[in-house]
Amino acid sequence: MAPGCAALLATTLLCLSHCIPLPGPLKDLLGGHEQHTEASATDVFSHILDRNTGSKKLIKQGDMIQVKRRSTLVCPTSGCLWPKLSDGTVSVPYVISDAYSADEAEVILHAMREFHTLTCVRFVSRRSEKDFVQINSNDGCWSSVGRLGGAQELSLAKDGCLIHGVVQHELNHVLGFIHEQCRPDRDNYIKINWQYVNPEDAMNFAKSDLSPLNLPYDYTSIMHYGRYAYSNTTGEAVIVPLVNSTNLLGQRYGMSPIDVHRVNTVYSCRVCTALLSDTSGVFISADFPAFTAEDLRCVLLIRVPGRQILLDFEVFIVQESPGCIADSVRVYDGDSIQSPVLLEKTCGSREVPGYYSSTNTLLVEFIRSSLRSPSHFQAKYQMVACGATKTTMSGEFSSENFPTGYPNNHECTWNLIAPPGYKVSITVVSFHLENSPACEFDYVIFWDGFKSTAKMVGKYCGEGPVPFFISTGNVAAVQFHSDKSIRAAGALFTYAFIH
Repeated sequence: MAPGCAALLATTLLCLSHCIPLPGPLKDLLGGHEQHTEASATDVFSHILDRNTGSKKLIKQGDMIQVKRRSTLVCPTSGCLWPKLSDGTVSVPYVISDAYSADEAEVILHAMREFHTLTCVRFVSRRSEKDFVQINSNDGCWSSVGRLGGAQELSLAKDGCLIHGVVQHELNHVLGFIHEQCRPDRDNYIKINWQYVNPEDAMNFAKSDLSPLNLPYDYTSIMHYGRYAYSNTTGEAVIVPLVNSTNLLGQRYGMSPIDVHRVNTVYSCRVCTALLSDTSGVFISADFPAFTAEDLRCVLLIRVPGRQILLDFEVFIVQESPGCIADSVRVYDGDSIQSPVLLEKTCGSREVPGYYSSTNTLLVEFIRSSLRSPSHFQAKYQMVACGATKTTMSGEFSSENFPTGYPNNHECTWNLIAPPGYKVSITVVSFHLENSPACEFDYVIFWDGFKSTAKMVGKYCGEGPVPFFISTGNVAAVQFHSDKSIRAAGALFTYAFIH
């Protein structure tokens, strides 16, 4: 990384540590620790080890193959890094085997797109390049380390390796990175319980002599072994963190913020990006990696270990200009700027509604006209199980599992956002909820505007009837709630945006 970028990152981290409470992964970057969800107990490497059992490939450290052209597994020099082009990007040509279906290939491409969004690395479909990665479905999940020259094979077996975190783990090997617990300074952070490691497996914990790049030790790296890797005794951990012995190691959702920073450091990427991967958090415009005169555009990718994301702007004061040609914020429903747009390019001082992603990723793009721009915003996000933002001119939505019965302890909100000058009309097509006095158990609420500040129009339960509703402005919200017992068919709604 260029010296200026390193200084800017340090400035950003200083602001993050003093301005607001940090989301977990950013705490990790500063020396804290993420609070994992129970679902993150299965780490990527444990999955890879299970899948590679019985592989005929000569594999070291679980998934790294050694080739005759190189005397060591690690990638020790710039000669094994992929080349940087004149535009500052790093090109890694690839060919994906025809054995994969379109949906299977999309898992691989989706994992690649996060590199494109957060780093200067670009995985590109091979044309005639001499050096490239051949991605095949062989007997496991494995890769060589770094660029070998010519065609080099990356195996992602269709039956077990097509998982987002597994693909990103192997792509990190392709870029030249090894496992985190093999850092030369690892004994300052973890303890290896050698009594639970068979002698023939000890080589898998050999330390590298490569520099840790002055980066914090990353317990949640996608490249870290799990706690029980190579354990010969059921229930006995081989790797134990020295800072917090109960902390989980590794995870299965994708690159950590430090993984991203490592790629950008080694490949000297001049990018303005950030990753948030905890279940909830708060960020402000100053949290974006510091702007430079060369780059007044920054992106922040939110990736949660669940189904969806709710993004709420609590403060939005962005310098106004005709068509927002100066400063602007845009939100994408996915992991790249090619994803569908949730919030079109927006500026000014205004109330911005909450936006629900349709998947577990959401991208925020912030563009400034100058370093002296007064623009400022603050937003919070959280992982949710259900919700949607409706911006098409008409459509329908329903409670979960309609009409077979909604789940217990369920919460879902639909935000309907019409163009300026329009109103939102909502019609209830079918309505069957648990009945109770004052609708205290299961219910539907109509909100005339943003849920956080709007007037509650009505609260309904039982068999209805629920009246036709038209908003007074261009925004409405419908909230569904169920308690811990008694389920019914649920509700089906249609909506339209009208003058």
